[in-house]
Amino acid sequence: MKFKTLGASGLSVSEICLGTMTWGNQNTQQEANEQIEYALDQNINFIDTAEMYPVPPSEKTYGGTETIIGNWLKDNTHRREDFILASKIAGNGLPYVRNGGDITGQTVTEAIDASLKRLQTDYIDLYQLHWPNRTSPHFGKHHPNFISFSDVNAEEHTAGMLDILQAIDNAIKQGKIRHFGLSDDTPWGINQYIKLSEEHNLARVTSIQNEFNLLHTKDWPYLIENCVHQNVAYLPWSPLAGGVLSGKYLNGARPAGSRWCHAQRNGLFRDTECTHQAVSRYMQIAKEFNITSSQLALAWCKQVDGVTSTIIGATSMAQLKEDIAAFEIELSEEALTQVSDVLRDFPAPF
Repeated sequence: MKFKTLGASGLSVSEICLGTMTWGNQNTQQEANEQIEYALDQNINFIDTAEMYPVPPSEKTYGGTETIIGNWLKDNTHRREDFILASKIAGNGLPYVRNGGDITGQTVTEAIDASLKRLQTDYIDLYQLHWPNRTSPHFGKHHPNFISFSDVNAEEHTAGMLDILQAIDNAIKQGKIRHFGLSDDTPWGINQYIKLSEEHNLARVTSIQNEFNLLHTKDWPYLIENCVHQNVAYLPWSPLAGGVLSGKYLNGARPAGSRWCHAQRNGLFRDTECTHQAVSRYMQIAKEFNITSSQLALAWCKQVDGVTSTIIGATSMAQLKEDIAAFEIELSEEALTQVSDVLRDFPAPF
């Protein structure tokens, strides 16, 4: 297993981060336990969760994934130091989470305490904002004029960021969290938090996790360049684009128990004609080089300059083993050239 430094934190993290968003819905406590133990045995030392998990989110399951991790930690307290644990506060829009309101300093404090209780631990290594209060160009909202940046009151949002950052800084001083990260944000968001931390001597942003995969490369080059030069770790989530890059949804297929069989909060926005054409091409490349299409996607993702640790998720041990094995694959120049050809033909398939 290879390791990289998590931004300016000084923490050394495995290039694989174990995602957990299916635990409590598609996966049971026993299955989650097996995944945790297998990942740790493979020297993966980075696990990511969130208060709103499992997905698709619902009032009934809210907090369920953190509870599952907490149950494992209760039975394995001696292993807490073996890994870096990341969690996230949900943003606005979920009526059953703080009445759907914005993230504020007060809600950060409340959410951290609630997560610590569910996780049954004294501290969270990396605490992240799941999405910003303003609408950001994620979950299929990245096309020109889909959202309006001009309607955002930058001064108002910056004041809100300062309130959040002050609460984060206080939680770090109390030892409840160790580092602070973002998710589903932009270069402006990253740089505003950095500016505020410098102006007010507060905690500095350590990382950002955004969707990044062979079907969704919008963060390259501008956001990733920003991360490299600002020493902010870049953590791709959904490197398999919600599983579609595995090829399992081609020709309208919906395998029993798969994610696309469940109602999705943002809909099946990746389900387009161009997506499936691109996936078919990637599958042909994978077959030529005797790997699976999932492994092609993961091996490609991890070799992108600026990527720190890739967040993977699986609903079965077979999938988890296949995905972890992908990080031992070094794609040849020929394979990378063929992948680049598809990227040029399908730069934004959804």
